[in-house]
Amino acid sequence: MTLVDSHCHLDDERFSEELNQVIDRALAAGVTHMMTIGTGDGPPDLEAAIRLADRYECLYASVGVHPHYAAKAEPGTLAQLDQLRKHPKVLALGEIGLDYHYNNSPQDVQRRVFIEQLELASSAHLPIIIHTREAWPDTFTLIERHWNPAAGGIMHCFSGGPAEAERALALGFHISFSGIVTYPKAFEVHEAARLVPLDRLLIETDAPYLAPIPHRGKRNEPAFVAETCLKLAQLRSQPSTEIAHAASLNWRNLCLPH
Repeated sequence: MTLVDSHCHLDDERFSEELNQVIDRALAAGVTHMMTIGTGDGPPDLEAAIRLADRYECLYASVGVHPHYAAKAEPGTLAQLDQLRKHPKVLALGEIGLDYHYNNSPQDVQRRVFIEQLELASSAHLPIIIHTREAWPDTFTLIERHWNPAAGGIMHCFSGGPAEAERALALGFHISFSGIVTYPKAFEVHEAARLVPLDRLLIETDAPYLAPIPHRGKRNEPAFVAETCLKLAQLRSQPSTEIAHAASLNWRNLCLPH
């Protein structure tokens, strides 16, 4: 069974002492590609993922300003992203979006920085990776107003229910499921996982966060994406090999240059 981890944060300090071993375990588990997310600690350093992707053949990168760090964006940040997105291993802009749970940046600043990045991704025809927490209405509204669906997009670490999944699918998004889908009480996420068409399904770890059962409470890592795949197969009554193959193919078709 071959897999892709479509979203992980391998620049996190929790991996700094054993990144080689983490990647070796992922490869041994059948994870052929990993997309490490390039938001880091926010501007001005937006190259965290690129530095890793340059070191490891199996890693690809994104670049972007996370909503937590929107207040750190400067007048030159968008131009910086526009240059970094041209790197050959940068496949997407993200994670970008809105987070009204923590409000680490003011909501109006989050919206402005989100809009700027939506418009950059649209003009560059680069897929977007969306983070949204307690902000579904504003997230969808801004996407509808400022994004070109032809560029492609991923609803990362999907935490909504069927209604949010249906709306995201109607906008052209792929839906990416993390370890949350393995949690017994994530009923809404389970229902969403059953309805997403196979050709729009992605799998991720969001490592080091949200480790799936049976690793819940531990540091997550890309090798554990296999557990999420198995849970999706159970929920959808489909073979895990079919889920793994489809999710890997979907990621390649969306993100890898053709």
